[in-house]
Amino acid sequence: MMDRQGRGLAETVWTRLDRKAGAITELTIRQLRHRLSTWVVLAVGFLLLIALLALFIGGIRDGWEPIDNDGDAHDWDGDGYPAGQEFKYGSDPFDRFSFPGSGEFVEEGSFEWGSVGLYSGNHTWRSATGIFTYTWLDDSQIGGGGVLEVDSLEPCPDGELFENYWLDWGEGCRMGVDRIVVHDASFVGNGTFRVEEGYMAQWGYVADSFDVEPEPASNYIDEDDIDWTGDPNKINGFDDDGDCLRIGWPEDPPPDFVWWSWEPNHDSDRNGNGVDCDVEWIADSNGNIVAIIPDDNVDEDPSEENLAYEDAHRAFIIGTGKIAFVMILGIFLPLFLALGLVRDETENGTLHYLLSKPIHRGEFITYRILGYLVVAGGFVLIMSLLMGLVTASLGPGDSIFRLKDVIVWLGIAFATILALAAYGAIFNTLGLLSSRYGVYIALVIGVYEFVMAVLTLGGAELIPVLSVSHWTLQLIDSIVLIVWPNTIEMHIIASAFDLPSGITAFWSPPAHTLGTESPFISGLISVIVLLLITSLMILFGQSQFKRREIM
Repeated sequence: MMDRQGRGLAETVWTRLDRKAGAITELTIRQLRHRLSTWVVLAVGFLLLIALLALFIGGIRDGWEPIDNDGDAHDWDGDGYPAGQEFKYGSDPFDRFSFPGSGEFVEEGSFEWGSVGLYSGNHTWRSATGIFTYTWLDDSQIGGGGVLEVDSLEPCPDGELFENYWLDWGEGCRMGVDRIVVHDASFVGNGTFRVEEGYMAQWGYVADSFDVEPEPASNYIDEDDIDWTGDPNKINGFDDDGDCLRIGWPEDPPPDFVWWSWEPNHDSDRNGNGVDCDVEWIADSNGNIVAIIPDDNVDEDPSEENLAYEDAHRAFIIGTGKIAFVMILGIFLPLFLALGLVRDETENGTLHYLLSKPIHRGEFITYRILGYLVVAGGFVLIMSLLMGLVTASLGPGDSIFRLKDVIVWLGIAFATILALAAYGAIFNTLGLLSSRYGVYIALVIGVYEFVMAVLTLGGAELIPVLSVSHWTLQLIDSIVLIVWPNTIEMHIIASAFDLPSGITAFWSPPAHTLGTESPFISGLISVIVLLLITSLMILFGQSQFKRREIM
């Protein structure tokens, strides 16, 4: 039991301390609230985040377009057949005269490179550059491959080809009623061809052609999804589209055709685990995926709905948290709100009155920073909750509300508030050291911190450690991995299959874990460093303020 004297002493010390703290903090909040600059800065920050939310909502409404990750849905040569179908039939996806069913071009003769000459006859002409005078010319479909549309050719300009005018590859122009000029084009016709000096032409015929219906490009999009059983000891990965096993594909490539699918060293067991066309998932002793080694062309075109949508959603949250909250709000809010916490009182002549009260100078600085944190930190907390509610309601997945999104946003708010405290203490101390040059030094430090943040996003670990932004971003990386432990798995998947990923741009596994690879250790170290920076700068500011003469 505390006696009467003890209760009186307690009331004298702690009650008065609380009153002083409350009074100075409340005064600081009131002053910041009545400044036009405060509302301007908060309004700019609010508009920035609302604009980002509008982009997020617009992206959700537009939906997610499937991406041809492995490129086999493209019709590279314009012959009407997607590259994947050409691979299966052994035709050249970059030659519009080579397509499924086109048959084999049998060469009967050619002009040598650099030669000049004439040749007449009814032939299929290949890679021809020069002038063709014809009695008839077929520009229709040749076994499915369109070539030149002669009726649509423009008249040739005056002069000589490649001297007075140029033609694009595969193009031509009309020179009179029955004469055309072509550049590296292919066509069928009867007439006389004069090769352009320094170029070539081949003539012959097409054998063994047959009709093949072109497949829609959509058949080659999202056709080789990620097949992961959840157990590294089981067989994972399946060659859904058959471009790894290549069953029924031609054994020999067409003449002069060089492409990845016909590499002589193609190996269906490139990862060397004894299983053809699979994916080897490597886990550590705790069951966490640490590496993925696929065989060629397995799981290389996954569905965006299953992977990239979630990746983009998390990338938006992480990117907005790091760039908008930490790198913009975290630096510029204290630059405008904390730099003059004590300096402005000196210039206004109110500091002498405030310090005439029974309050220690060191306490005065602490309470002023606390009042600034209530304003700036409260704004950050409110905006993070707003962002969290929107992303959690509209994000991908089967759940109606993604609670983990809100938890990540609260973690971002916590990290940003720690950065606000550190920057606030730094900028306030600069204002104490020099009322004239403090703002310029603060701007230099703000630019430095922004650059260090960019280096941290780029993967640098050593140089940025001497910055507040580095440790704040490391804290966000740790929070993301704690709340979403499969983020590192998504990171590894994107790298293993060369998939577009926003996570790899904005997030990386925490670096400062003391060898434990634990996000909890990294997060704890980041918090300690940020609190230590804040405390040291407050103590330094207090020591300078104690020795300062108040006019």
